[in-house]
Amino acid sequence: MAEIEREAMEYDVVIVGAGPAGLSAAIRLKQLDAECNVVVLEKGSEVGAHILSGAVLDPCGLDKLIPDWKAKGAPLNVPVKEDNFYALGEAGKIRLPNFIMPPLMNNHGNYIVSMGNVCRWMAEQAEELGVEIFPGMACSEIVYGENGEVKGVVAGEFGKNADGSHGDGYEPGMELHGKYVFFSEGVRGSLSKQVIAKYSLDADCDVPKFGLGMKEIWEIDPEKHNEGEVTHTMGWPLGTKNTGGTFIYHLENNQVYVGMIVDLNYKNPHLYPYMEFQRFKHHPMVSKLLEGGKRVAYGARAVTKGGIQSIPKSAFPGGALLGCSAGLVNLPRIKGNHNAMLSGIAAAEAAIEAIKADRSGDVLEGYDDELRTGAVGKDLKKVRNVAPLNGRYGLLGGLAIGGFDMWCNTFGFSLLGTLKHGKSDAESTEPASQHKVIDYPKPDGKLSFDRLTNVAFSFTNHEESQPAHLTLKDESIPVDVNLPKFGGPSARYCPAGVYEFVGEGAEQKFQINFQNCVHCKTCDIKDPSQNIVWTTPQGGDGPNYPNM
Repeated sequence: MAEIEREAMEYDVVIVGAGPAGLSAAIRLKQLDAECNVVVLEKGSEVGAHILSGAVLDPCGLDKLIPDWKAKGAPLNVPVKEDNFYALGEAGKIRLPNFIMPPLMNNHGNYIVSMGNVCRWMAEQAEELGVEIFPGMACSEIVYGENGEVKGVVAGEFGKNADGSHGDGYEPGMELHGKYVFFSEGVRGSLSKQVIAKYSLDADCDVPKFGLGMKEIWEIDPEKHNEGEVTHTMGWPLGTKNTGGTFIYHLENNQVYVGMIVDLNYKNPHLYPYMEFQRFKHHPMVSKLLEGGKRVAYGARAVTKGGIQSIPKSAFPGGALLGCSAGLVNLPRIKGNHNAMLSGIAAAEAAIEAIKADRSGDVLEGYDDELRTGAVGKDLKKVRNVAPLNGRYGLLGGLAIGGFDMWCNTFGFSLLGTLKHGKSDAESTEPASQHKVIDYPKPDGKLSFDRLTNVAFSFTNHEESQPAHLTLKDESIPVDVNLPKFGGPSARYCPAGVYEFVGEGAEQKFQINFQNCVHCKTCDIKDPSQNIVWTTPQGGDGPNYPNM
């Protein structure tokens, strides 16, 4: 095939991803230098289409970026007024007193928000400052300079046939070059993975760790609605051996966010995270709330949970990793948006300083230093042992020792130092023969739903004639290795029903229904053989989340 010729556009800074990190960087760049040429490239059909988060937002990042956000109409309309923590059994619950929780777990001063809508508002602020934002522009390749630095990206390639050849309406896309390129792709971004590997950015950090977050929006009976209430639970249905938890947030308009995060370090390959989430809604506390209501949206995405010890070096020749691309979620707080914003601000400040010094394409060491020693690093350092303790001791041991360690860190010390995570989430998966099959109740169609029905409420769409954006390194592994050894876990860990085994005996095949993909990246993380690679489909494809 002949080499593709593409037009190129030159910018000062190119930003991949219009999430809270990328948009914060764009806004801060223009605040510091109105003449700075900034472009933001977003793979979703619009800004916010691929944004999914709990979300209770700590406004500290927004306070620093746009201090007068209230006057400018930021959609932070529901302050938290009630914090509840419960340990659940199958039919009952125990309220955990707020006073035993470390102060950092307090949600006073935070807001229940749709991060999709927050990002839509942030995009408006950025455009008013002169930032160019192009939605529907997936970035499919990295462009490198003569000295091996990141020089730019390829965006907007459309019209490939299923076999990868160029269709009649093929568009090669464009190269967008920058003095610096920021990757704010979210969890397990495909280009971020490439730069981490190319520059060995993870050579000195611990393994990354993840959870799978699933979320539904419900409209409920107004008499049951309590605007501003935040509830978190642990225990049932995951039990004490598997870690994770749930959330119920009461926002405005009689709506609640109902969600579950399942830590992906689970050992039993028969575990079915999606069905654990559906089962949770049948707990008496939850079913009472939801009965008579209706589910209006569904989505899923992976969540970083490795903490400060898992952050790779976040600056590399020509660019930086921002937000969840670097892994900045505070696990016990279930919050990362504030750190994403702070990382974008820090990266912008480092880039402007470099550009004013007539530099380009080098390593923004000041950004990496700020990320580790500044507000983000201080936030993550206090909770650095929670995930390793959960991995070692399960729910009860992790809760007791982790809570003690967070209290110690509140006073500036830890008796445990910094613990290691050990195995990756893929390596944590044990052979199916070592575990019992889990019998999940059938969804009732009222409180719980089958996967494909729910995926319809993510409003996902992919052009079917394009190449599958989910590929296998070795096509024989799913049937020859993963099915006999691990029971075919991809058929369960995917929250969108992308993977299935069809046929029987010698005719059995592994089928990828990429049209269902909600871009959560769980397969790229949890596959025990690390055989599945997630890449971006053509721009605009994927979920179209309304108010996630």
